[in-house]
Amino acid sequence: MPARRIRVSPTEAMRDGFEAVRHEAGVPEAFGADAEAQAQRAAQRTSPAGPRVEIPFVTIDPPGSRDLDQAMHIERTGEGHRVRYAIADVGAFVEPGSALDRDTHDRGVTIYAPDHNTPLHPPVLSEGAASLLPGEWRPAVVWTLDLDATGELAGTHVERAQVRSAAQHTYADVPTELATLLKEVGERRLAIEGARGGVRLDVPEQEVVEENGSWTVHYRVPLETEDHNAQISLLTGMAAAQLMLQAGIGILRTQPPPDERSLNRLRRQARALGVQWPESMSYPEFIRTLDPALAAHAALMQEATGVGRGAGYTAFDGAPPAEPEHFAIAASYAHATAPLRRLQDRYVSECCLAACAGAAPPAWVRAGLPALPDLMAKAAHRARAVERGIVDLVEAVLLHGREGQTFDAVVIDDALVQLREPAVRGRIAKDAAEPGSTVKVRLDRADPAARAVEFSVAP
Repeated sequence: MPARRIRVSPTEAMRDGFEAVRHEAGVPEAFGADAEAQAQRAAQRTSPAGPRVEIPFVTIDPPGSRDLDQAMHIERTGEGHRVRYAIADVGAFVEPGSALDRDTHDRGVTIYAPDHNTPLHPPVLSEGAASLLPGEWRPAVVWTLDLDATGELAGTHVERAQVRSAAQHTYADVPTELATLLKEVGERRLAIEGARGGVRLDVPEQEVVEENGSWTVHYRVPLETEDHNAQISLLTGMAAAQLMLQAGIGILRTQPPPDERSLNRLRRQARALGVQWPESMSYPEFIRTLDPALAAHAALMQEATGVGRGAGYTAFDGAPPAEPEHFAIAASYAHATAPLRRLQDRYVSECCLAACAGAAPPAWVRAGLPALPDLMAKAAHRARAVERGIVDLVEAVLLHGREGQTFDAVVIDDALVQLREPAVRGRIAKDAAEPGSTVKVRLDRADPAARAVEFSVAP
C-alpha cells in the first residue's frame, strides 16, 4: 500500500508532526453521521450473500492487523498448485449511491502514517464485519487460480461465497506446511517475473528509533514469506486484468516506462550511496541485484519507489486500452486484493465476478468507471503528500542538532543533494553544483517544525 513504510519509536515524539502533515494534506477525519449509521446497520446483517465454503483459509498480515482483506488456501494438484484467494466482499456491505458510498469515494484509499491509519471505511466494517477475522463467517469474493508445473496460470474462476478463516498469522509464524506450499508457488512466480522483465522492488521497512537521546535509522529486511505472499497478490491482479480485458470492461493499474530524468536521478542516488550500477545494466536488472539486508541498498530501494510515480488507473468499456501494461510488472495488471483499503478494488471485484459469469457488471459499476481514474489519482496525491511529509519530518528530526557539520553528498537533481550517511536528501542553492557532482555540504538548517533540511556547499 504505502510506497515507503516507516515506523517511528517512540511514536509520541513525532505525533504533533504527523497530525500537521495530515491536516495540510486535507486528510478527512470522522465519517459523516449518515455514513456511520449505514455502516453500523450493514455490520449487523446476519445473512450475507453466497454459499458457505468449508475451506480452511488463513490470513497472513503484519502483527496487530485488523483490516484483513485476503485469506489464502494452497494445495498441490499433481505437479502444479491450486491457489484459493478469498478477498473481502465490500460490495456486500456498501449500498451504491449511499452516504457511506459517497464517503468512501471522497476518501479513495486508506492513508497510512506511523501513529495511526485513516481508514477508507468505518472501522466497524474495515476492522469488524467486513474483515476476514478468524473464526467468523464473512462474505468474500473467492478466486480459484490453477497453476501448472511451472507456476503459469492455467485456469481462473471467481465467485461469491461465505468463508471462515481458520487462523490469523503474521509473516513470522506461517505454519510450516503452508510456508512450504507458499514458497513453491512464490519461487515459481518469481522466476516467471524475472523472465518477463518485471521489477522486483522488495522495499524494506524503515525504522526510525530514538536511542540515547538521538535518532537513528534501521531497515527491517522483509521475510521470505512476505515476498512469496506478494506474488499471490500479483498473480491475482494479473488474472483480474485478463478477465476484464477479455470481457471488454474494467479498470487496470497501468504504468509507462520511467523517464530518463527519473532514471538519471536514481543513478546519482546509487552513486551517492556507494552502490555500483553498471551503465550496461537495465533498471529491472539493477533492482534485482539490490539486497535489502545492506543499509545502502535498503535506502536506495526506498528512493526507487519514486521512479514509478507515473502509475495510474485506466478504465475501459468496449475496446481495450491502447496501453494496457504496467511497466514494473511487465504485464497487464489490476489492483484487486485490497478492497477494504482501496476503493477501486471493489469495482474490480464486481467486473471480474461478472466476467466469469458471462454477464454485464452492475449498472453502478459501468456508470462509475469513467470517473474512477481521476478520483483515485486525487486520493493517491493526498496519500503521497502524507508520505512525503512524513519522510521530510523524519529526515529533519534525524539531522536536527547537527547543524554546521559537513557530509559527503551527490547532487541528484536541480538544487537537491543525497547524503551517503545518513541516507537523507536536502536542498542546496539552485546552481550551487551540477547534477551528478560529488560535493561536501554543510548542514545549515534541520527544522522538524517546518520539515525542512537545507545545505550549502562546504568551502
